[in-house]
Amino acid sequence: MYGQYLTCYSLALGMLVTVVGLVGCSQPKDAATQSAAGDRANDSGVQEPAGKVLNVKSSRPLCEVPFILTEANNISVAATLNKADEVNLMFHTANSGVVLTEEASQKASSIKFDKLADMKSWGGSSRGRISDNNALAIGPMSWVKLRIFQDRLSGTGTDGKFGPDLFKDQIIEIDFDSRKLRVFNELPQKVTGLQKLKVHKENGMMFLTGIVKVGDATLENKFLVHSGFGGGVLLDDAFVQANRIGQLKTISESELRDSGGNVLKTKKVELPAFKLGGFEFAKVPAQIFDGSIRKQKMSIIGGDLLKRFNLIVDQQEGVIYVEKNNLFDAEFKK
Repeated sequence: MYGQYLTCYSLALGMLVTVVGLVGCSQPKDAATQSAAGDRANDSGVQEPAGKVLNVKSSRPLCEVPFILTEANNISVAATLNKADEVNLMFHTANSGVVLTEEASQKASSIKFDKLADMKSWGGSSRGRISDNNALAIGPMSWVKLRIFQDRLSGTGTDGKFGPDLFKDQIIEIDFDSRKLRVFNELPQKVTGLQKLKVHKENGMMFLTGIVKVGDATLENKFLVHSGFGGGVLLDDAFVQANRIGQLKTISESELRDSGGNVLKTKKVELPAFKLGGFEFAKVPAQIFDGSIRKQKMSIIGGDLLKRFNLIVDQQEGVIYVEKNNLFDAEFKK
């Protein structure tokens, strides 16, 4: 885990991101600028490697921005609010819209939080503030008339977070080898030959099928793709109880805080093997929550596992293309 904070998706009741358009982006003249309305419109499994049947048309991204992979396994991107305030935002694959922390909000002179909304996070509910009609710039990309939510915490070293819904219907590449985030209007040529994982979407969030191997048992489950979680794997309560995962050897115990500041007690166990698509990892640390059944309803794959792949996310088709990168064999944080 990264420090003492566990960032998770923030769900405001009725949360909508009002974005008039992705109004600034270095792109070919014939490429349409994509509107990015962030509504929370609310099948898992592995498909065959990509082949000639793919509608592959492009090798040139519309936009490319550098990112920092933090010690907490989060993706941090430099951004500007309202052409005035410089912030570092975490790219959070399980988040909707744009969120700024309370601390960063106090430093940002260009933004005013003057409305309230109900917010939900892993550990409970809270009231959060919102601000309308803001502008955001990330590299050559910019958005206007943007609603921003305030939350207590974000990944260590970041001032807030943004979700993939800013790039609605576009294709996002997360290249951990070059530390670049790229946006495409069409599927890039590089997907040919990559492994293709089918995405199952729920409430606007992306899930992949993963397999946990314990003894002779092969246990399939769906996992939320959650780049805001710094660990490798987190298992839901029902899965843990049904398969006696809690009886595995405990590596460590800790208290974490979610983005709302709620305290969560967890312990870490070692899975003999974890498989995602055609890729298998041995001795994978997995976190499980202490406490009553049904509190943690989702299993998660986080930054310590995601960083081992270069990812191309086709949001419209519901597919993630993956390939090994130079971090694939890195030791998991224990």
